[in-house]
Amino acid sequence: MEITPIGRVRSCFGEKFAVPRQPGLCPSAWGELHFDPEFRSPEAVRGLEGFSHVWLIFHFHQTSDRGWSPTVRPPRLGGNQRVGVFASRSTFRPNGMGLSLVRLESIDFEREDGPVLMLGGVDLVDGTPIFDVKPYLPYAEAPEEATGGYAEEAPERLELEGEALLDALPERDRRAIGEVLSIDPRPAGARDEPGREHGVLICGVNVRFQVLEGVCRIIGIDAGGLRD
Repeated sequence: MEITPIGRVRSCFGEKFAVPRQPGLCPSAWGELHFDPEFRSPEAVRGLEGFSHVWLIFHFHQTSDRGWSPTVRPPRLGGNQRVGVFASRSTFRPNGMGLSLVRLESIDFEREDGPVLMLGGVDLVDGTPIFDVKPYLPYAEAPEEATGGYAEEAPERLELEGEALLDALPERDRRAIGEVLSIDPRPAGARDEPGREHGVLICGVNVRFQVLEGVCRIIGIDAGGLRD
């Protein structure tokens, strides 16, 4: 079987580091789905504007070449316990495919490469290939009796300091950066080094930060910079 991407997502996340581990955790995170020419048809999205959310089936293109493992260490368990890959949202999967539920904010038909899907709450790195789009059906896909296993609760959020350093950025970018930092984007292995400086490329800037005693402190931003 051959599978062909239908387009790619342009998003506020310039690199894999600090991309939210689940969609919706950072509601202000933005993205755009640009269809490849052969799928760039207004007819292909007819009726989609009536849905608030869509499922995106995508390719973990930055990690799929590293293969997969039957067990993984989920960050939600501190990276210290193993579970089966099929009991996780790990990127290291047999076919390197992911599923993400994102908000459909609008459809831009006026772009030269339109229609373009304008998305919110994304958890996809810039350039992610998309295999398919499907509308979200609340009556069928939000069961009241659902349980979340070892990830039953949403992650706790850190207190933020130094947000004034973001004042020159657009409002939505400021919100997105704050939401990302509040869920502690550090990998599990780095959380044993309190006070260490990190950097994340998001919304076109390199945001430098450190976490200490439950507080994420923004210590600087560099336009167009790259993470160390």
